[in-house]
Amino acid sequence: MSDALPLPALHASHGGCWLRDGHGNTRTVAKGDAIVAAADTPLLLLNAPLVATRLGYPDLSGLDLLELFAFVHPARFVVPTPKGLAHALSLPEPAGDDAVPALLQQAAESLLGTCQSEGWAEREGAWSALQSLTKLRWAWAPLLMPRIAQPARAERWLFARLPEWEEAAERPQPAQAQLRPDDVNARLTRLTGEGAESRRSQAAYAQETAHLFEPRRKDGQPQLLLAQAGTGIGKTLGYLAPASLWAEQSGGTVWVSTYTKALQRQLRRESRRAWPAARADGSAPVVVRKGRENYLCLLNLEDALQGGFSGRPAIMAQLVARWAAYSQDGDMIGGDLPGWLGTLFRQRGIKALTDQRGECVYAGCPHYRKCFIERAARASAQADLVIANHALVMVNAARGRDAAQRPTRIVFDEGHHVFEAADSTFAVALTGTETIELRRWVIGPERGSKGRRRGLSARLADLASYDEAGGKAIAAARHAAEALTGDGWLQRLQEGTPSGPLEELLAAVRAAVYARDESGGQDAGYGLETEAAQLDGALIELSGSAQAALAELRSPLIRLGVRLEAILAEPPDWLDGPGRARIEGARHSLALRIDLIAAWEALLERLGGPGDPEFVDWLAVERGDAREFDIGIHRRWLDPMKPFARTVLDGAHGVMLTSATLRDGNDWDAAVAHSGAGELGVAPRLSSFDSPFDYAAQAEVVIVTDVQKGDLAGLAGAYARLIEASGGGALGLFTAIRRLRAVHGRIADRLARGGLPLFAQHVDPIDTGTLVDIFRDDPRASLLGTDALRDGVDVPGHSLRLVVMEQVPWPKPSILHRARRLAGGGQAHDDRIIRARLAQAFGRLIRSKDDHGVFVVLSPAFPSRLLSAFPPGTPVTRLTLDQALQHVAASVSGQPTNRETTP
Repeated sequence: MSDALPLPALHASHGGCWLRDGHGNTRTVAKGDAIVAAADTPLLLLNAPLVATRLGYPDLSGLDLLELFAFVHPARFVVPTPKGLAHALSLPEPAGDDAVPALLQQAAESLLGTCQSEGWAEREGAWSALQSLTKLRWAWAPLLMPRIAQPARAERWLFARLPEWEEAAERPQPAQAQLRPDDVNARLTRLTGEGAESRRSQAAYAQETAHLFEPRRKDGQPQLLLAQAGTGIGKTLGYLAPASLWAEQSGGTVWVSTYTKALQRQLRRESRRAWPAARADGSAPVVVRKGRENYLCLLNLEDALQGGFSGRPAIMAQLVARWAAYSQDGDMIGGDLPGWLGTLFRQRGIKALTDQRGECVYAGCPHYRKCFIERAARASAQADLVIANHALVMVNAARGRDAAQRPTRIVFDEGHHVFEAADSTFAVALTGTETIELRRWVIGPERGSKGRRRGLSARLADLASYDEAGGKAIAAARHAAEALTGDGWLQRLQEGTPSGPLEELLAAVRAAVYARDESGGQDAGYGLETEAAQLDGALIELSGSAQAALAELRSPLIRLGVRLEAILAEPPDWLDGPGRARIEGARHSLALRIDLIAAWEALLERLGGPGDPEFVDWLAVERGDAREFDIGIHRRWLDPMKPFARTVLDGAHGVMLTSATLRDGNDWDAAVAHSGAGELGVAPRLSSFDSPFDYAAQAEVVIVTDVQKGDLAGLAGAYARLIEASGGGALGLFTAIRRLRAVHGRIADRLARGGLPLFAQHVDPIDTGTLVDIFRDDPRASLLGTDALRDGVDVPGHSLRLVVMEQVPWPKPSILHRARRLAGGGQAHDDRIIRARLAQAFGRLIRSKDDHGVFVVLSPAFPSRLLSAFPPGTPVTRLTLDQALQHVAASVSGQPTNRETTP
């Protein structure tokens, strides 16, 4: 047995609580006794927030092994479960829950012992960080102090250790390259491996993708491909083969865009087959790009380390600083920062260390030359492959600072989400949250606010002193911004005491929404909305006042932008390179906000006049758990692919949308309509490649007919019995968070007693990515979730063998949906959405040729017209729950069942 730290350890699950003392004695304890023990003395724990949830004791604290792991092994992956920790530290897996406390003692000693090892790879910076953590009274500090020797030389501070990025010459435009079919096949063979199984569909898909790189024949009309690629054909390497060949021959850059972070991680792994980690000159041929809000802001971190954070968040900042020194790219959301770290210290602490509010001062920042965001942006300009997300590609095309770096050859993987991403990207929302952020950007933080945020006058103080007109514009903008919502705006609206024209407008919006609501959502606690039509005169008058206030703010911002351009055109002697870059950054930020204010003004102008058929406008009160958190006016494009076509497609030379669920059955009409092709008058190239999987033998769809809608007890019982029949390995998908929580609360303890762990979104204090990691790592675990788990979750093998949908995934009956339903053919529009959701959910089940499983829908009246969502040949049966349990059990055991396909 490994050495163990002789401190008491506690493990709590839905199956019970186990406490082990420092002498090696383990006993089962009641929750109350566990809470008393934790209150008396610090206990060894694994994932304290999760243990606190299991105990129903939110104030739980102790010696969390995850915090210690983050200190000892920053930027290293571990599944935050006893089994995952054991694997990461090469310790034996615990045989059961009662063996977990002993594992925690062994793991603690193993991690502490690592700090004394000569081979500890992450030693640099640890001693200095520990001194700061000791001052913060971190629970692990006293145990680490005797284990970490003071280095002979003073350790460099994080900000001195990080390398600086370097400017590079602009790449020439890509050469015209012709991809020969034989060369594409050879490249695909190289990527898949000489001994790999030959897949005709993958080779045909690669040849089809090669058309993406043909020269476009007319300005504004790119080569446009739509490719349906069934699960299992190997589409990732299928498009990376011609992409890598074209990049090599042309010297150009290919962008691959995804909707989910999981696919981004997969792409990064797969790209290593085509490109080395670094070129001979040290530059990266493959770069992952994300929005600014995903990366660590070094200036925010410095502020946090120097007193901006206190208490537990200050400890988190120190652990993040440890991670930053070893991180591959500074990506905090989906990168190599453990997803569970934020939940240990409350997720908003992590967000406070990123640039969430567009407050970057660019070259005015002392860490500008070491900035992770700037490094990624510059690296992408020199890369052969840029891996990004749909929203970033669209924003970069619409508002990118450098037109030469905008993507021209783009593969949109998970292409069925492009419409959804465009819908969000090109939306306009005039809300309390948005307007107060603009106020803070102009004026700076309110008195008494912590943090480094500065207003325009502070950021451009040198300009104001040098240029009189610029200084007057800044002062005018600051005065005009006082009309925007301020701190405490939501409480003032609820109390009926709004202050200023924007708050008065939002108060009228709130009153109108509540007065006109007929959804029944007031009692349920859901968000409320009403059409922006037939509004009363008082609200229209207030919208006019708000519009005038916004115009009064936009005008000086425009004048300031003109002055910045003039200074750049005729720079003063004191304006050096960094100063010029800072002013260029400020000019870009100004342009974005001027455009935003103009969009708000256009939205308000419409309220008093006729509606624009291109847009859908509505008023909304956003609520969560019956608590209001935002109020505003919203605008969406009826067809967001129109702005997508003009901003993304128009400037591109080649674009492909690809997915396993791109079209509706054999119908391409909706896919073509959702590609933006019609806006440009382009006829896209269409192709389809069937999955190689034998769905008739590998999968079965079971529609359970005797679980009635609204019967919560029956629904929970059905989930419990199905999970028991499959022995875990179940993914439960819900359309409502309340039902998910209710079902989880009824069945988690029951399943745990049978050795079947159950995890759930919106219940367990764990981020979604980590929940999927836990689920993947334990074949007996099951996971309940909502939309985020219906798509983009890749769990091949025995860990996922059952998918259960609580009901048919009907579209939410919102005002926006109603407008699109009317324009899209009524019921046919809804059916397309539902079939796509079913197909995406079914796609989670069979991920390899060796997978087998059952897809269950709990719906007594499942419409037959929706069955085409499932792959041809998939058996579909309508059964009672008892019959379904037999099918699930037989599928898990590998025994045949008497399956009759029914309509």
